[in-house]
Amino acid sequence: MRAAGKRSLGHAAAPAIFARLLRRAAIEARANGEIVARVDGYSVVLGPFGVGVIDRLHELRVGLPLDSLASNNRNINKEIELLIRRLAAHGLLEYRLARSPRADDLVVIEPQVSDYWPRMPQLGPEDKLVLSRFAYVRRRGDAMVLESPRAGALFRICDPMLTTLVATLSAPRQIKDLRLQANSPGIGFLALLADCQVVVDADMARGVGVREDGHDLAIWEFQDLLFHARSTAGRHANAVGGHYPHIGKIPPLPAVRPAWPGKQIVLGALGEAAQGAGLSPVAKLLRERHSTRNFDDQRPITVAELSQFLEVTAHVLSRSDDLGAGDSEATTVRPYPSAGATYELELYLAAHSCEGLARGFYHYDAGAHALTPIGAPADAFDALLAQAAQAMGVHAAPQVLITIAARFGRVSWKYNSIGYALILKDAGVLTQTLYLAAAELRLGGCAIGIANIDLFAKMTGLNFYIEGPVGQFALGRGLATQR
Repeated sequence: MRAAGKRSLGHAAAPAIFARLLRRAAIEARANGEIVARVDGYSVVLGPFGVGVIDRLHELRVGLPLDSLASNNRNINKEIELLIRRLAAHGLLEYRLARSPRADDLVVIEPQVSDYWPRMPQLGPEDKLVLSRFAYVRRRGDAMVLESPRAGALFRICDPMLTTLVATLSAPRQIKDLRLQANSPGIGFLALLADCQVVVDADMARGVGVREDGHDLAIWEFQDLLFHARSTAGRHANAVGGHYPHIGKIPPLPAVRPAWPGKQIVLGALGEAAQGAGLSPVAKLLRERHSTRNFDDQRPITVAELSQFLEVTAHVLSRSDDLGAGDSEATTVRPYPSAGATYELELYLAAHSCEGLARGFYHYDAGAHALTPIGAPADAFDALLAQAAQAMGVHAAPQVLITIAARFGRVSWKYNSIGYALILKDAGVLTQTLYLAAAELRLGGCAIGIANIDLFAKMTGLNFYIEGPVGQFALGRGLATQR
C-alpha cells in the first residue's frame, strides 16, 4: 500500500484519506465520558472514551486522517480508530481524499455496505487497468458520481481531472502510460477504485465470454446486476421501503383506475349464473388468501406442517437429467410455473419457533424434500429475523422466515436481456403459491418486499451475484383474531 501521507520537496503534499462525519449526523460527549451520535431522529451510544478523544471530536467535521492512526501506536490513536470504526459500522461516516484536513475535497467516498473501509492496494507502473464493465459515471444534483453494483462505495468526484482519468480507462492502460506525477491524486484514486473493483486488472477483463472473475459474472448484463444490487437492501446507502418520498408533493393515484369513457358491459350477472352452486375451491382459496404479520407464540408451527407446506409448494415432482437430442439443460417440474422450466429459485428457512425443528438456518433441498442446516453466524441470523419483523411493522420475529433466493445463472445462461426480469416474475409466482398453500393449511403468511443481499452473502458464504435473495415470506400460525 502506498504511503498516503508522504511529502516531496517542491511538490504539493500527496493526498490522504480523512474520515468525516456525515453532515446530517451530530456527535457529542456526555458527562460520564460516553460519546453519542445522533442522526435522523435516533441516537447511537458509541461507548466511553478518554478525554483526549473527546477533545478531538470537532475534527470529525473536517476529517481525521486514517494513515496517522494506522502508523502510530499511541493509545489515543487506538481509541480514535475504535471510535471511527464504530461510526463506520453505523453508516455515519464518509471519507474524503484531500491534501490536508482544510484543503478542498478531491474525491468523497460514500460507503454503500456496512463493513466498507477504504484501502489503497499497491499499484506498480506495469499494472494494466481498465474500467469495469459494471462501472458508470452519472450526475447526482450538482456532483458527478462514479459507482458500480460490485463496489462497496461510490465516489463523488470533485476534481474534473479525475473524471478525465476515469474516461481514459475505457481501454486498458498501464499505470506508467497515464503519466501521473508522484503526488498526483490519481494514484491514490486508482488504488481506491481497484480495491472496490471499479477498475479491474485488464488481463482478467479480456475476452468476450468469460470476463471479470470468470463465469459467475459473465452471465450478468450491466442493467440486471445494477437493478439487483439497487432494488434490494445491503449494497447501497439509499432509503429502502415505505418512506413516502413524494407525499405532499405529488398526489397519490386512486386505488381503482377511473373508468374509460364508453358504455360498459356489466359482468356481475353473467358471473353469478356461471357459478351455479357457488364458488369453486380455488376461488374460495383466492378469497381467503391474506397477509398475516403477527403469529401465535403459544402455538408455533410444527415441523410436520412445515413439511406439508414445502411439499405442496416447492418439492420437485419430476426431473429430466438425461439430456435428449436438442436439449440444452436438465429440467424439473415443480408445483409452480417457472420461465423456461429453469426453476432457479431456492428456499432458505430461518426457523425461529418451529415445534420439532431446532432454531437455526436451513436450505430446503427440493429434490430430496429435506432440510440441510447451514452454520450461519448467530448475530447475522438474529439480524435477519429482526429486519423481517421491522419490514412487516411488528416487534416479534416470524416463526419461520423463508428467503427466496435465485441461482442467477440458471436463467441468464439461457435468456438475453430479460433474465433478471424473468427471475422476479418467477419470485412473484412462487410467492402467490406460498400464500395459497398457507391459506389451505390454515397457516399465516406474509410476503416481505425487502431482502438484504449482503447479509445473506455473509450467512451463506456465497457472492451476491452468484446466488442471492429476491424475496422473503414469513410463515407461522397466525393469531386467531387476525385477518
